[in-house]
Amino acid sequence: MSRSGYTLPVFACASAVAALHWLCDRQSLSVVSVDLIEPAQIAEIPIEQVAGLSQSMALAITRSEPGDNLDLTRNTPIWSMVEWREEGEEAVIIQGGEGIGRQMNAGDQPAIYAYAHRLLQENLRRLLTPGEKITVTIILPEGRSLAVRTSNAAFGVVEGLSLLGTSGISQPLSTPDQLAAFRAELQNKASRFESLVFCIGENGLDLARKLGINPEQLVKTANWLGPMLVEADVLKVKEILLFGYHGKLMKLAGGIFHTHHHVADGRREILAAHCALAGLNSSDIQVVFDSATAEAALTYLRSLDASTGSDWVNQVYSAIASTIDARCQEYIQSHSDRDVQVIVCGSILFDRDRKIIVKSKTAGLLMGKLC
Repeated sequence: MSRSGYTLPVFACASAVAALHWLCDRQSLSVVSVDLIEPAQIAEIPIEQVAGLSQSMALAITRSEPGDNLDLTRNTPIWSMVEWREEGEEAVIIQGGEGIGRQMNAGDQPAIYAYAHRLLQENLRRLLTPGEKITVTIILPEGRSLAVRTSNAAFGVVEGLSLLGTSGISQPLSTPDQLAAFRAELQNKASRFESLVFCIGENGLDLARKLGINPEQLVKTANWLGPMLVEADVLKVKEILLFGYHGKLMKLAGGIFHTHHHVADGRREILAAHCALAGLNSSDIQVVFDSATAEAALTYLRSLDASTGSDWVNQVYSAIASTIDARCQEYIQSHSDRDVQVIVCGSILFDRDRKIIVKSKTAGLLMGKLC
């Protein structure tokens, strides 16, 4: 069995709690308890160091431990600096310091997302008396250097890492044990809903919620889209909306149903083929094929549309979305022992700014039911 660890927000919260304890009673704790909220359990997190920087400011350090997850943040230090303040209405203000990424598509805000905010707010408020106010600054000293090894920039997060996630538990996303966990979640939700939304990762989950989709109908798949589609068919789910970053989801248009880049990667071939079918000239197809990333290819197509008044992005991506829908239903049918109609599949692809590029026709119909 795989060993689960904790997500970055948990360690950020733990170091903040330790720093606040020092300010409150000059205690230098070696372990702190963090209420994970999601799931409803307590985590005991070791604290590496606590230091008082002044009478009104303290710093605490812990280190990331993601369990068996193949996470590049393993053992990276997480600092939290906590300072008393007198002004303002908020009891707890959370800031991103060095190594916390900035969201280019959200007014340069620190990449500290909803679960991390909730975790810090709820755990820290419990330690404050009425009227006490603090500012918390989260620092990842190695965040900037680690970020260049991630896909953060593809989602508009630059100069650092994100405090992202919907749970305090860090699970290995590519192991058979994790697939079993995803299937268990799918089985639970399929017993309650005929229509479900498959999201590959946290960005899709976050955007789907913001669009008003019922969180109870969201199912995280990580890279296991093939097995999860087959499982949904076995469970007699009627409709599935596939919701994902275009650089991942377009792989399904090429018949790639395990989307981890170590398994297969045909993005540029898929894009170039659909550009050719749409009638793009050969020199532009070559630029698309030679693009370093799917995002770069999308940017090039958008520049063509802007300069010539063409509609290549819509034509190409509508064709890709339609192909994804068809390939998914073919995949399910090839693995099904039922003669009845297979699941109806629709797909929505979004870009690095979490803006929807295209909805397939089926996806448009499903969104009307889900929102």
